[in-house]
Amino acid sequence: MSVTKDTQLELHRMMMLIRLFEEALEEMFSRGLLHGTMHLSIGQEATAAGACLALQKDDLITSTHRGHGHCLAKGAEPYKMFAELLGREDGYCRGRGGSMHIADLSNGNLGANGIVAGSLTISVGAALSFQMQKKDNIILCFFGDGAVNEGSFHEALNLASVWNLPVIFAIENNGYGLSTPTSEQYAIEDLADRGSSYGIESHVIDGNNIIDVYKVISKLSKSIRKDPK
Repeated sequence: MSVTKDTQLELHRMMMLIRLFEEALEEMFSRGLLHGTMHLSIGQEATAAGACLALQKDDLITSTHRGHGHCLAKGAEPYKMFAELLGREDGYCRGRGGSMHIADLSNGNLGANGIVAGSLTISVGAALSFQMQKKDNIILCFFGDGAVNEGSFHEALNLASVWNLPVIFAIENNGYGLSTPTSEQYAIEDLADRGSSYGIESHVIDGNNIIDVYKVISKLSKSIRKDPK
């Protein structure tokens, strides 16, 4: 699969947007302009940009507590995101969602989630809705390595596999669950192997290689759309 120059430029633009947004947010937080806590996605720009830009406009995503990049990559307006994080009425959730619960339904983002593995079961429900309505759409579910040991992870993958649902599960493995390295939490090298045990096609991708991320998600989304439900 070749990637056009225009697509490559858009992928680069989106990574830059996410990085600049996060850096501005970090500065605002350090100045005490933001209340509560926040979790930056600096260093994970390629995963969000590459995956979301491989989707169609009316596809959906579910996000995590580290979800600013996902939201931007799915088409959110930086101004409305900043407004939300500042608790303003003109934010996406009228200032009530904040950093860990921001959502943008107009662009297909069902929302960030402060609960570890919380996005998994939501994504399965949305995928089932697509299937029941006979819609040719998919949902991309982002979650971190820490979610792989939660019960919701196993329940979601099992139902998605048994019901053949149009969902892609994307593990963003940054190597640590809080301060504990993944090497001390799992007896397997690749967390994607957990998907294989449920009969789900699995891939291991370098999350910093945006072209590879874009290609794999594009291929999977096309395959799911062609697969009769």
